[in-house]
Amino acid sequence: MRIVVDANVPAAETCFGEVGEVVRLPGREIDAAAVREADALVVRSITRVDEALVAGSRLRFVGTCTIGTDHVDEAALARQGIAFSSAPGCNAEAVVDYVLTCLLTLGERYGWRLADRRVGIVGVGNVGGRLQARLAALGVECLACDPPRAEREGTAGFHDLDALIDACDVLCLHTPLVRDGPHATRHLLGARRLAELAPGTLLLNAGRGDCVDGQALRGRLAGPGDISAVLDVWEGEPAIDPALRDLATIATPHIAGHSLDGKLRGTYQVYRALCEAVGLPARRALGALLPTPAVSGLRLEGGLAPEAALALCARAVYDVRRDHDSLLREQHRQGIARGFDACRANYPLRREFATLRVEVGEGADDLAPLLAGAGFRVT
Repeated sequence: MRIVVDANVPAAETCFGEVGEVVRLPGREIDAAAVREADALVVRSITRVDEALVAGSRLRFVGTCTIGTDHVDEAALARQGIAFSSAPGCNAEAVVDYVLTCLLTLGERYGWRLADRRVGIVGVGNVGGRLQARLAALGVECLACDPPRAEREGTAGFHDLDALIDACDVLCLHTPLVRDGPHATRHLLGARRLAELAPGTLLLNAGRGDCVDGQALRGRLAGPGDISAVLDVWEGEPAIDPALRDLATIATPHIAGHSLDGKLRGTYQVYRALCEAVGLPARRALGALLPTPAVSGLRLEGGLAPEAALALCARAVYDVRRDHDSLLREQHRQGIARGFDACRANYPLRREFATLRVEVGEGADDLAPLLAGAGFRVT
């Protein structure tokens, strides 16, 4: 088999190499000519997989090593008889790590406690559901908005978006991009709703860029300066709006889910799906793909305030300020679109909270449940 794989998919040769010949290409260079003689295609979110890409090819399988699938026209694949698989949940833990790191970083910067915030979560799927569980374990009050789930499961435990805007001082978006229908999410936060955000509100978008009207958000942020934004996803990626980037408190290049662990889970899930599609046994094991983390353990004694301990442990694993600075530096050096893609293509190794073992001394016993709730391994 000839298998075309996005150059940013890790362990591709280790996994897919036992199934066939692996051809690596940058995601934005995967076009119809590149896949015409391929039997399988493995992508990430920056490659648009549609009728124009797959028509006339001999593809039998397409996989995306991502949770989201809005970049894939599944109906077009079905018409061509091409099997499809995604990697649901593969990087959900990494995105939750990103959100918690951002909130703890901003709490330190501005002198507020996460425990005193009320967080509204819009989209309570793989990511939003895990974020809700971890925040609840930290004692943070959460309100959830997920109209499709409320329609299927009943309204208990769910609120509408306007109620979250009224009641919450942090709003986290984790919705897929749905362009049409009763639960469309494109510009879910448009000019009207952005204008209704109360002074002091923090908007965090780690879902899909098109779910927020970027022009309207830029106008609101450029106004009285009474709200703030953490943006990992953007309209028009990679050619994002530099004025909006400069107004965001934290601006990152769509890397919230870019942990090594999450990427390897995505590779592994698609590898298993490909093996099943072509009738071959999956001989690789996920555990064998994961290296030992560079920082595997910390010991905490007494004297640290709870959120200071959380921030310390989070930063031992991942410091989001590095990604913010990297985006500005690379875009100033290489231009907006090329700089955005360069940050993603050259992203440094990043692990997840769960890879850090925190040993808690006798004087810090009260920290143990908090650290465990945040996702660290506590002894």
